[in-house]
Amino acid sequence: MPYSQFNIDRVKQDFHLNTVEGVRFFPDSIEPITPSLRLQGILEDLPWAIAVDTEKARSEAIINPILLEVRRIFNSTISVFSGEEFNVDASIGLNGVCDFLLCRSPEQLTVEAPAIVIVEAKKSDLKSGLGQCIAEMVAAQRFNQAREQPLTAVYGTVSSGTQWRFLKLEGQTVTIDLMDYSLPPIESILSFLVWMVKAG
Repeated sequence: MPYSQFNIDRVKQDFHLNTVEGVRFFPDSIEPITPSLRLQGILEDLPWAIAVDTEKARSEAIINPILLEVRRIFNSTISVFSGEEFNVDASIGLNGVCDFLLCRSPEQLTVEAPAIVIVEAKKSDLKSGLGQCIAEMVAAQRFNQAREQPLTAVYGTVSSGTQWRFLKLEGQTVTIDLMDYSLPPIESILSFLVWMVKAG
């Protein structure tokens, strides 16, 4: 069963997870990050991605450029994977493709531990992507443990490009911030993603 087959009930049941809803886990002190001129230029095509309104257009024109900006902020010391096979344990459904995966390794040829942020792209209904994102976060948690690089928390986000909802997996507890953060503005979204990379 690939990641896409998981809904929230199934992922909670299969992996014995508890959920905490509506809690913001970002500190209030996060400073907004001004995007580079390069990213500002790319995001001028935002109306095109919204008009076309497919998951692929939103992923390519909005989400991927933002994640590559995060990689530039970290001077390419992290990796960003797009549409990558992430097969951790097919016997329990932790297999399939992640829309986006960030790892704390500069290597881009293969996924290296620790995996720190999962990004699941959806055309519109963010709730429909939560179960899938959580399953991918569980996979990242187990991937890191198997490679002896466990993290305190693995982070995730489900995004349409213009709306972002954030999650945190710590042990068996998933915290889901039920606030949908809008883009624009880009400054807050960038600061949240950078904070997750540092905090993971």
